[in-house]
Amino acid sequence: MADIGVIGGSGFYEFLDDARTVEVETPFGAPSEPPVVGDLDGREVAFIPRHGADHRFPPHRVNYRANLWALRELGVRQVLAPCAVGSLKPELVPGTFVVPDQYVDRTWGRAHTVYDEAPVVHTSVADPYCPTGRATVIATGNVIGEGTLVVINGPRFSTRAESQWHAAQGWSVVGMTGAPEASIARELALCYTSIAVVTDHDAGLETGTGVTEAEVYATFKHSMVRLQDVLREVIGQLPKPDADCTCRHALDGTAAQ
Repeated sequence: MADIGVIGGSGFYEFLDDARTVEVETPFGAPSEPPVVGDLDGREVAFIPRHGADHRFPPHRVNYRANLWALRELGVRQVLAPCAVGSLKPELVPGTFVVPDQYVDRTWGRAHTVYDEAPVVHTSVADPYCPTGRATVIATGNVIGEGTLVVINGPRFSTRAESQWHAAQGWSVVGMTGAPEASIARELALCYTSIAVVTDHDAGLETGTGVTEAEVYATFKHSMVRLQDVLREVIGQLPKPDADCTCRHALDGTAAQ
């Protein structure tokens, strides 16, 4: 029913024409919301709000497996995943879009694989993001085309010491939802591209009392129009579903093949 999926904030409901809700069952329970499928400039796109339409799921309670499984059941092979992040570098100011090429997973207690039972499957995430998707986003211009996203468990923000440690490692931005979302997408042989929207300077760079939830939401909302424009352009440029990509071969040579 769709070849491109978007996982993001509920503001994208108005993004699609002729949108209809599609109920999808998964082995991992219900997705955050039933996917909505609609037309965007001639491309069929499926959308799931990561935290639910009413933002009821905190980062550590999002059913990442069900969300991605549901998209794949609908035919999706390319996933675009915008997310809000804090900056670990002074030059990455609020409003900057970063297209990470690496991530560091510091989460715990989340379901990290769709292969909990036999057969045992080991997938490579050495380069965790889709090269085609990343190149397409970078080609839109006015984005930072590389960087490392460190993913913390949340829902709290980092302490100053944690933030300074992350920055000292040379990492670029910090968020709460990029993992295990990216690795589960790889386990399902999906092309997955993150678009990290900087909403604030993280605690280690702040001189005041630190970032607040209200500041994050306000900046992300302010960036929404530009983000939708970027997604519209990228979706129009992504290859057709039958185009090959290294991501599609993630399970080659594994027990899941």
